[in-house]
Amino acid sequence: MCCGLVVIETATACSGNDGSQFPSSNLFAAAGEEIWDNGAACGTQYLVRCISAAAPNSCNPSQTIQVKMVDRAQTSSSRPSRGGTTMVLSTTAFGAIANGSPPSINIEFQQV
Repeated sequence: MCCGLVVIETATACSGNDGSQFPSSNLFAAAGEEIWDNGAACGTQYLVRCISAAAPNSCNPSQTIQVKMVDRAQTSSSRPSRGGTTMVLSTTAFGAIANGSPPSINIEFQQV
């Protein structure tokens, strides 16, 4: 499973321009097509952990975060860095589980 960075302004496929959709922690994500499910992913929460990356020492596998789905990756302002991306993480979320700035990481995730 891949994920990358996303920069979401305020308009999203889930809640339009409603700024209250973003958690105060800034731990949010855009859903890839695998989990988008015609918008059913909106508002869902996932536990996410980095399990590997192409760049050595890029993962922090001891760190698990909880993210909220607020957008669709295919239509977000920041598109996935790779095809088949499962979710695109906010800058804060990505930085919490990855070291440095690898272009993508492999994640383990579970809906909560």
